[in-house]
Amino acid sequence: MIPHLTAPGIRLLALAMAAVVQLAPATAHAGDEMMRVYMDHARVLKLDRPVSKVIIGNSEVADATVADAKTIVLTGRSFGTTNLVILDADGNAIVDERLLVSIDEGNTVRVFKQTIRSVLSCTPNCEVHTEHKAATN
Repeated sequence: MIPHLTAPGIRLLALAMAAVVQLAPATAHAGDEMMRVYMDHARVLKLDRPVSKVIIGNSEVADATVADAKTIVLTGRSFGTTNLVILDADGNAIVDERLLVSIDEGNTVRVFKQTIRSVLSCTPNCEVHTEHKAATN
């Protein structure tokens, strides 16, 4: 059981968790890799040829904007996965990738208290980002 945490306690826990996350080995396999965008952040894609169409599988998860003929800006809108397809003028796929929208894990802390899991976003102050109640049988 985790005791009630004060603001200084949350900051200390955040620093400890950040250190643990940095020491953890990467577990992604080559076949599991996805293009990643953080929620409420933009990512610029520079392409080698002009774009004709940009298709996002689920526009509630991510958004794509054509900045110029060879530049696309992806923005994470909500948590989840979708796909991104970018076509040239001949209909050939320039990009056909799965896209993962998540929070920036470097600035989060997970707190487990009995059956409730809270994710705190600590940029710069820790605030509850999400809270889930575990299913009980």
